[in-house]
Amino acid sequence: MTIKEAITAPDFSLPDETGQVRKLSEFLGKPLILYFYPKDDTPGCTTEACNFRDDYSAYEKAGVVILGVSPDSSKSHAKFKQKYHLPFTLLADENHAVCELYGVWGRKKFMGKEYDGVFRTTFLIGADGKIKKVFENVKPAEHSAEILEALAGLEV
Repeated sequence: MTIKEAITAPDFSLPDETGQVRKLSEFLGKPLILYFYPKDDTPGCTTEACNFRDDYSAYEKAGVVILGVSPDSSKSHAKFKQKYHLPFTLLADENHAVCELYGVWGRKKFMGKEYDGVFRTTFLIGADGKIKKVFENVKPAEHSAEILEALAGLEV
């Protein structure tokens, strides 16, 4: 299944950084940013997360929930969240089932090596649970500003 704009975001359950299982559907009624990233505490992922953190008051003002998803463990997420004072929830998709469900898991190439991993992708989900916008091939340093700009122009 390809996840695209205008369809209902597939529901899922994953543990957060504290180990508590969270369902996507528990956030219905609020606009949501569901962002998939490859790995905690790596340069690009840290830049992306810290930009969301630095812009967090703008998201709060707009009533937007931010959920980050990677294949790291809850324990890894807890350390990452604490180290960078991240004010939003991180979800552990250790078997990458949700990454696969959302079509963001696949073959990647880095320095000549091929491996399976997460494609840096973000889904902007409306309060009605429908996908409003899909951001692919995200550039970590510009991404939060790009989302805030999109939010200003969308009915979420």
